[in-house]
Amino acid sequence: MSNKDLPAEEQLPFWGDLVSRELAPLTMTSADGAVDFPACASVLDLGAVRVAAFNSPPAYLRRTWADIRRADPGTYQLTFVSGSPLWISQQRQDSGLVLGDMVLFDLARPFEGEVPDKGRNTEVLILQLPRDGLPLPPDKVGPLLARPLSSRTGMGAILAGFMTTLHSYGPDCDPRELGRLGAMALDLAGASLAQHLGAYGDLPADTRRQAMLSRVNAFIDHNLGDPDLGPAEIAAHHHISVRSLHTLFLEEGETVAASIRRRRLERCHADLADPRLRRRPISAVAARWGFLRPADFSRAFRAAYGVPPREFRRSASHDQPAGQRVAPSDK
Repeated sequence: MSNKDLPAEEQLPFWGDLVSRELAPLTMTSADGAVDFPACASVLDLGAVRVAAFNSPPAYLRRTWADIRRADPGTYQLTFVSGSPLWISQQRQDSGLVLGDMVLFDLARPFEGEVPDKGRNTEVLILQLPRDGLPLPPDKVGPLLARPLSSRTGMGAILAGFMTTLHSYGPDCDPRELGRLGAMALDLAGASLAQHLGAYGDLPADTRRQAMLSRVNAFIDHNLGDPDLGPAEIAAHHHISVRSLHTLFLEEGETVAASIRRRRLERCHADLADPRLRRRPISAVAARWGFLRPADFSRAFRAAYGVPPREFRRSASHDQPAGQRVAPSDK
């Protein structure tokens, strides 16, 4: 969605109406008084959860009790801020300037916010979370409203990365997968907020399990190039037993070792299809992702994709589909 094709004087009214529709009724004014207000947005529905991306010039936002009486969507807005810093004020709490981190606000309460930097557009990713679906009661969440929430470490970093991935790749997912992704987002948001509160133990067992699984998956993805990566190292890093780690993956229908092998093969598959890496030896591609023995890699790749690595690279360089649409098997 974009207003860039509208006359300059119509851009801000159109954008204000759009934000009021997609979030909740509120008042928006230009922070620098400019007539033109070119902006764009996208919204991805994930069942009860939505991810909204907004890119717009600096603006001032205000939601009043009168706006709330018009419509209360029953959601929290967890906002990941990039581009230009913003501040949010709600419940006598003020976030200060937030950039590169997240801030939470509740659409059931009045708030105001602004991007004071007149030189750059604001870019935000908003995770819209149902108030009654978050695994934390409102009285627990209240102290976190309009407070900067780190997205640089721990669950906050995993959640911010997940939000970014949803925005980038979610539109390509099968509609049947979107509800599951929404449930994952809700669990990660609950775990991240609980971590900030020191109330992680208050979360439901399944939410804690999903949060731990997300942490483990992020660790695996970050360390795929380590040839020694295995269940013992993963379990030790997360302070759980190897047995608990295997139990965690049991419901996923894939063993820990199979998950590591599949992801390594997927990275090799992508690198071999990348024309920019055509001169890199196949053995170097394999070693980059943890396969130290070329013969072992060749057998694993052929078992997964039906063609040897060299043949796949050759066919990929000629834009032929051999083996490209086949996901690696667990065998």
